[in-house]
Amino acid sequence: MKSEPTKIPQATAKRLPLYYRFLENLSASGKQRVSSTELSEAVKVDSATIRRDFSYFGALGKKGYGYNVNYLLSFFRKTLDQDELTKVILVGVGNLGTAFLHYNFSKNNNTQIVMAFDVDESKIGSEVGGVQIYHWKDLKETINQEVTVAILTVPSAQAQKIADQLVDAGIKAILNFTPARLDVPDTVRVHHIDLSVELQSLVYFLKHYPV
Repeated sequence: MKSEPTKIPQATAKRLPLYYRFLENLSASGKQRVSSTELSEAVKVDSATIRRDFSYFGALGKKGYGYNVNYLLSFFRKTLDQDELTKVILVGVGNLGTAFLHYNFSKNNNTQIVMAFDVDESKIGSEVGGVQIYHWKDLKETINQEVTVAILTVPSAQAQKIADQLVDAGIKAILNFTPARLDVPDTVRVHHIDLSVELQSLVYFLKHYPV
């Protein structure tokens, strides 16, 4: 994501892809304008938060009119670098990794897993979802400078060691699907997604905050 003149909060930055996806659907359906209330109902973010998020980027809408869908879509496409392909590698071709390779961000044209890595000799050289699997030991010789993002779907005991090698190979961002909390340099961004924690949280809210 390109840096903005005024640095926006991380919480706002995380919501931008959500807004963009909804705007894509609106544009495809032929809708020309949308209000913050309509956006709120669709993306489940309160309208005041949406207006505050959008305010970081200047006057994106008009009072009494709402927001021009195509203008917003164009604006966020540039903001989120949707016109540039982000090449991603995946490390760990187990059940979860295999599912990622078959999916391969099919609804997101600007993100693509271009290669995968594993240590299982029976998988090396094969393809899953059209993505070739390489041996982990060949990481440095295989990836190029265009690849700066990695998805980590390996056993948690191996996660830190692998993360260290990813950083050494030039990876700048890691989407970590292991329970391990990775220790990386300040120049590397890590987003942790622990599916078991998310499920436990969901069950807790289901029991204690029924809708």
